[in-house]
Amino acid sequence: MSTQAPTKPYIFASIAALLIGSGAYSIGLLNTSMELNEKGYYLITLLYGLYSVISLQKTIRDQAEGIPTTKLYFMISWGSSAIAIALLAIGLVNAEMSLSEKGFYAMAYTLSLFAAITVQKNVRDKPQQPAQLQKIAELE
Repeated sequence: MSTQAPTKPYIFASIAALLIGSGAYSIGLLNTSMELNEKGYYLITLLYGLYSVISLQKTIRDQAEGIPTTKLYFMISWGSSAIAIALLAIGLVNAEMSLSEKGFYAMAYTLSLFAAITVQKNVRDKPQQPAQLQKIAELE
């Protein structure tokens, strides 16, 4: 499977989206009047979500490229991503905050997860340096 290398503006836009989404979410947590344990819940939900969608994207990409992956890990990746999103949704439904705050956290979370997937894809699609390719050729 051949892929076209991402352009520098696309890479920059992806990284900017990740920083903006995660940064806005984090700034919102810093400025809210929630208890510290609630802030921790939402922070861990973001971090867990970022990790799970990156793992899911990598697994899907590995399968598309014919790289062996276990069905168990594939299912765990899907389940983990679903759980991370459900944890945020459950937390927001039960939170005592205005609808605009809930919407803010949901949108910042969504932007962060999408951007994390895109950044991971860009890193994987980036062509390897010639020196690395030469080392691989020498090993074969």
